[in-house]
Amino acid sequence: MKQLKPVQAEAPSFSSSTSVLAATCSSSSSTDVLEIELLLDALHRAHEYDFRGYARPSLTRRLAQAREHFGCRSYSQLQDLLLHEPMALPKLLGYLTVQVSEMFRDPGYFRALRQEVVPHLKTYPSLKVWVAGCGAGEELYSLAILFREEELEDRTVFYATDIDRDALKQAEAGIYSLDRLALFTTNHRRSGAKGSLSEYYHAGSRAAVFDRTLRKRTVFAEHNLVSDAVFAEAHLISCRNVLIYFGRPLQGRAVGLFTEALARKGFLGLGDKETLRSTGHDEAFEPFVPRERIYRKRGEL
Repeated sequence: MKQLKPVQAEAPSFSSSTSVLAATCSSSSSTDVLEIELLLDALHRAHEYDFRGYARPSLTRRLAQAREHFGCRSYSQLQDLLLHEPMALPKLLGYLTVQVSEMFRDPGYFRALRQEVVPHLKTYPSLKVWVAGCGAGEELYSLAILFREEELEDRTVFYATDIDRDALKQAEAGIYSLDRLALFTTNHRRSGAKGSLSEYYHAGSRAAVFDRTLRKRTVFAEHNLVSDAVFAEAHLISCRNVLIYFGRPLQGRAVGLFTEALARKGFLGLGDKETLRSTGHDEAFEPFVPRERIYRKRGEL
């Protein structure tokens, strides 16, 4: 069983990313390709973060952004910085892990959870929900609000995991800039909301702080889908827009973890551009709400 590593909350920072030269992202020389492989190997051997199986086009773009941010002339120079400057690691992880989300993103997914999945979940006396790759917490709070509105919150434990410690601290803080709330509110309403999103946060002059009680039943923990083991049985796993950044072998490993973690007839939610095909585990699931990429583990497994 995986030993969870709880994370202490800190107030998040809202910094904008640096721009990237288009030419840097459009092509890589053979030297760049070699240097990137050596950099990824060093990251794995020195810090045990394994990005070697991630899809190369998006990974290369993000490494180019990081190289420009650090002012490095080459990926070898970035590798040297990573190995000798401890403060470089969290910044680099911020570039390599994708933290782009919103509350109730793809409202149809959450509406399908309400209408199709929740009736089945209500038959259980207790529930465990795993939000894998939770980033800064938008998906977690969306599910916590949905479960409160559907009167499932008190019987549910949420596990919010991510590889990025700084993102987990932001998730536990539950603070989001005011300019994002209009979209959050629209998405919430379109998801079939049973109230107003404003009931769940307190707005300040620049940011909104979401109600701490929404995370009172949440365990925040570092977890790496590439290398870590299953740590709990779950009735619902929501891992959306994470697998698209993995190469095919890593997609198979992650879905294998989900298959092992899910209870019989448990539910798996993926992003709208993700699929179980070619993962080696598609036979373990049946489509439940195909249009929203919601699957159900077969009962005999």
